[in-house]
Amino acid sequence: MGTVYLGLGSNLGDRGAQLSAAVAALRRAGVQIPRISSVYETAPVGPVVDQPAFLNAVAELTTELSPDTLLDLCLTIEGQLGRVRTLDKGPRTIDLDLLLADDLVQTSERLELPHPGLTERAFVLGPLLELSPKLADPRDGRPLADHLARIAPTQPVRRLGDLETP
Repeated sequence: MGTVYLGLGSNLGDRGAQLSAAVAALRRAGVQIPRISSVYETAPVGPVVDQPAFLNAVAELTTELSPDTLLDLCLTIEGQLGRVRTLDKGPRTIDLDLLLADDLVQTSERLELPHPGLTERAFVLGPLLELSPKLADPRDGRPLADHLARIAPTQPVRRLGDLETP
């Protein structure tokens, strides 16, 4: 692998601190993070709408880790930061999602790349396109900006500023 885009989200506790702690943990594990998007605040999207607003960002990673190994690392970091999986799509201290890994298209029991919800989530597409405005979906070559234009009117996001990282 080379360049990976990782979505970060939190809606419990000190949300900004959770995002920063996840970035720090990735760096301690040897993952290079050349760029991080701005932080955005968004309403919950999906089946569980009665929960606090999220802070979201996207980090650009450079790593030699395989997608499955990176997934394992992300799950470990989520656990270290207090994530408890009680309700699917429910509130969480931290959520780390592999969004894209170069132009890899992969489906397994554990991991699907690109992320299956990538083109339906403004809270991911906004920060992702802030980092790389010309990205396209490797499944069909369609610009991700087209998907954001389609869904943005129904999923408002509010840019808050830069993520404070250690």
